[in-house]
Amino acid sequence: MKFFLIPVVIILSLYNAKSQYWQQAVDYEMFVALDSETANYSGTQKLVYTNNSPETLDKVFYHLYYNAFQPGSEMAVQLRNSPDRNTRFNINVDSLSKDQQGSLRVTDLTQDGVPLNPVNSETILEVPLNTPIPPGGSSTFKLKFVGHVPDVIRRAGKNSSEGVAFSMAQWYPKMAEYDSEGWNADPYIGREFHGVWGNFDVKISIDKNFMVAASGYLQNADQIGKGYSDRKRPKTKKGKIIWHFIAPEVHDFTWAADPEYVHDIHPGPNGVDLHFFYKDNPEIIENWKKLQPHTAEMMSYFNEKIGPYPYKKYSVVQGGDGGMEYAMLTLITGGKNYDGLFSVTAHELAHSWFQHVLATNETKHEWMDEGFTTFISTLAENGILEKKLDFPLEGSYRSYFSLASLGGEMPQSTNANRYHHNYAYERTAYSKGAVFLGQLAYIIGYENLFKTLRLYFEEWKFKHPLPNDFRRIAERVSKIQLQWYLTDWTQTTNKIDYAITNIENNGDITEVYISRKELMPMPLEILVVLKNGESELHYIPISLMRGEKGNPYPIKWIVHKDWAWAHLNYSFSVSHPLDEIQTILIDPSGLMADVDKSNNFYVPKEE
Repeated sequence: MKFFLIPVVIILSLYNAKSQYWQQAVDYEMFVALDSETANYSGTQKLVYTNNSPETLDKVFYHLYYNAFQPGSEMAVQLRNSPDRNTRFNINVDSLSKDQQGSLRVTDLTQDGVPLNPVNSETILEVPLNTPIPPGGSSTFKLKFVGHVPDVIRRAGKNSSEGVAFSMAQWYPKMAEYDSEGWNADPYIGREFHGVWGNFDVKISIDKNFMVAASGYLQNADQIGKGYSDRKRPKTKKGKIIWHFIAPEVHDFTWAADPEYVHDIHPGPNGVDLHFFYKDNPEIIENWKKLQPHTAEMMSYFNEKIGPYPYKKYSVVQGGDGGMEYAMLTLITGGKNYDGLFSVTAHELAHSWFQHVLATNETKHEWMDEGFTTFISTLAENGILEKKLDFPLEGSYRSYFSLASLGGEMPQSTNANRYHHNYAYERTAYSKGAVFLGQLAYIIGYENLFKTLRLYFEEWKFKHPLPNDFRRIAERVSKIQLQWYLTDWTQTTNKIDYAITNIENNGDITEVYISRKELMPMPLEILVVLKNGESELHYIPISLMRGEKGNPYPIKWIVHKDWAWAHLNYSFSVSHPLDEIQTILIDPSGLMADVDKSNNFYVPKEE
């Protein structure tokens, strides 16, 4: 019997190769022709797929999103059974007429010239491969596709409520992402998207009277005109015109088209061109003009707080069913109410960082993009519109408290499609996600929080970060352990409740007794206000942190011993007699999401 010994160095090298971050890559070349009268479209796609994973792939998957907009689809069934359907679904999918329905079908699919036999399962196309793709290998897929644009029911479609002809999001056969967690081939039921990083070369054929807004950079502007160049009319006498766009380093491609679009270009920071496409409607034009310099201000704000916007173009496009972020553009509704238009634009623009540069999987970790976006856009809105709110995140906190009290809350780690209640999804993803960052500022300090965001952007741009990737960067910046925070806040529905339970006068000192009433641990900042007008902050770290925050305030900062989580009760001394104390208050910043603030303060009774 012979024994073959594999050198340890080889084993370690193989392990390290598998443990290192990797992501797949795609290069799309597409041509699509849209019949504006029938809303039918057809096209071709060439896709070069590179397998950067450590595993051999024997199949791939495509998303066919428009097949969700049909009676009997999973989306239709889910809406039918939902106790509180999303109000944006203003049409019952089960009752759609043939013209209102959507469809997308693939034909003539080949791998490296050899025909394939895919299996269609509504919004997912499963494709067994003739030739498996090894690690580091590539294959070229070619296909033809035909589709019908649905009415705007959710995000995309034709004939929006504001009269936009076509909002073409997720319109093409889209390769599903394969990552360290496996294939992300979830059926589409109306939530979010996930895609493979790559490059898009797209040609769009449409009636020459249409204006087109799209991801990427227009390659034939001199031929097109229409505000992209000085040419007044398209350089063609035919009824159709072909628009050619290239979008590098993105994970989707979206476009919109309407014959009545006004097209403005406004200078943005760092040489970015900001494009605005909106209906030629006198009721909204003033607001859309006002929006343009504000959008430039917003981009500057996000550049400073997170990192520089990496493209040279961004478009704000009237379309869709509310607001939705896409590569290098957003589709939004609104215009008659300026504050609403600004707020939606701020949120969707912020998604250019939190989703379209830092591309988390929105189905698995929706709170990372929606919550982070809500947090930063709320701060931007407060500053740029000069609202001067002392606590701009109050709305997010209030929404979370409502969720915590209503019942039906599910952990943030819940798959976006698995929430029983729509209100639970909305408040968990947006509000509780924003509170995650607000509360993190409470734990590590605002300065460290923004250092974390900037380093997170720098290290994870053009990648698919996971929650733990963000946590590890926050730990490096703050020197505080945060696994407990990520676990309790995102993977459970544990709540926070601390209470001042007793105050005792002990000569020249005052003893303060505190209890933890709920399961989630938190460090505490306790403000003591004296009757002479002086104040001091008492800081109680928790042992799980293995570190502590520095003093972020211009008042006296007193650090006490760590509070170990298993102990329900804690006490500390204040170096003042009770008769000198005016107020004792847990968390004067309001950043800790304590669900019962009625027990957070002590005010001596009047004699």
